[in-house]
Amino acid sequence: MVSRIVIAIMFLLPTLVFSLKEPPKVDWDAVARIREEGLQRSQLVDIVGYLTDVLSSRLSLSEHIKKAQTWAKDKMGTIGLTNVQIEPYMDFGNAWDNEYFSIQMLEPTYVPMMGFPLAYTPGTQGKVVCQAVIVEIQTKADCEKYRGKLKDAAVLTSAPLVFDLLNLPRDVTRRTDEELKNLAETVILPGPRVAPPTVPNPELLKPEERIEFLKSEGVAVVLQCDGGSFGYVRGFTRPGANADKWSREKDLASLPMIAVTPEHYNRMYRILKRGIPVKIEVEVRNRIGESVEKACNVIGEIPGTDLKNEVVMIGAHLDCWHESPGASDNAAGCAVALEAARILKAIGVQPRRTIRVVLWSGEEQGLNGSREYVLAHFGDPQKGTKPDYEKFSVYFNQDYGAGAYRGINLQGNERVRRIFTAWMEPFKDMGMTTIALQSVGSTDHVPFDNAGLPAFQFLQDGVGIGGHSNMDVFDTLVPDDLKKNAVIMASFAYHAAMMDQRIPRKPLR
Repeated sequence: MVSRIVIAIMFLLPTLVFSLKEPPKVDWDAVARIREEGLQRSQLVDIVGYLTDVLSSRLSLSEHIKKAQTWAKDKMGTIGLTNVQIEPYMDFGNAWDNEYFSIQMLEPTYVPMMGFPLAYTPGTQGKVVCQAVIVEIQTKADCEKYRGKLKDAAVLTSAPLVFDLLNLPRDVTRRTDEELKNLAETVILPGPRVAPPTVPNPELLKPEERIEFLKSEGVAVVLQCDGGSFGYVRGFTRPGANADKWSREKDLASLPMIAVTPEHYNRMYRILKRGIPVKIEVEVRNRIGESVEKACNVIGEIPGTDLKNEVVMIGAHLDCWHESPGASDNAAGCAVALEAARILKAIGVQPRRTIRVVLWSGEEQGLNGSREYVLAHFGDPQKGTKPDYEKFSVYFNQDYGAGAYRGINLQGNERVRRIFTAWMEPFKDMGMTTIALQSVGSTDHVPFDNAGLPAFQFLQDGVGIGGHSNMDVFDTLVPDDLKKNAVIMASFAYHAAMMDQRIPRKPLR
């Protein structure tokens, strides 16, 4: 009987210990100092302003991002971070930079137009004057009606954009109390979307095949309009660029491709539908690197004390698409992470764990920087982990626009609910009130989460203008929101670094 009682107690002991633990602690004095520094002596506007207005667009591997990474490294040093480095992570391909662009309609009337070249496309051979032609090609059979008719033409390849005038983008969308309540109360999470099986149609042309046909016909330039709203230019990369890893050979083999703002694209389209000729003038100068280069992340640390070999991480992605300064996506997140680190250094904290700040690149092309970092530093539980895997505590990320933090997504990890609820308490006056069980994706916390490492994205208000377009500029930001975000990120990082235990992990899937 005695032995059975002993065995029962041994099995119950972990549960008893867990239940007897004190509630998560909040260092209210540290919070007060973080708030004072971050709200009364903030440098966030200067940081995000320099990133957007001076350093501008930051396409991965471009000259612009290299300048931004050098600046970020220097900034980390100025803040007082240690072990600052620009760390290479993979052969990324050939660099691409747009050096000059101009487009205008010459006939039937003169109109300066707005647009932007697609990344990883070649330039024109100087200034080109050409007739615009609508081209509607979906299948191989469609090619026949254009064969021999497109030489030296500017072809319009997408349908005109239809505007929803009742639902134009707004600057900021605040989450309502009801919406936050619904997020907090959602307990049944939707499963992964399973797309219905599709049967390939051999007659349909792939986008890359369409470009190959247009080039074979001697087309001068391709014009397109891929959504957005008034004044927006949305354009990313040429078809197939991600698959061939941004190859110089493939870049040069493509055609000059330009995304045009909807009101100008639609105007050309309507004029052509009237049977009236449209003549345009366009010049594009793009620089394509001569050799394959490595992409890099920027890293700096606040060293820990008794648990210095363990790590808490904060960060955001520094890269953006090339048509804008990427203010909300994601200069804002980088500025928040840098300002959070600056706040902690300014108030002289001595964290137990090392706090590491990372500004990623390659996020827009598929989370490359964070994925390769996780593999290099922590490994893969399916194939083998690295020693630092067990020394990792948590990663906090910002990349859902520039909106104010209203809570945090648990990423399906119920084990952190009580901890995060306590840490949010000092910031209820800032609207930081909601714990959501949801798992969210499409940004740099995902590779950590996939590897079984605790990583979280804050729940934010929406910024309804700018992302992935030419309109993602400094003027769309709400500086006070970002100042509050930096304070909250600094506090979460500080408390995670000071805990007796690392942040608990959810079971590996």
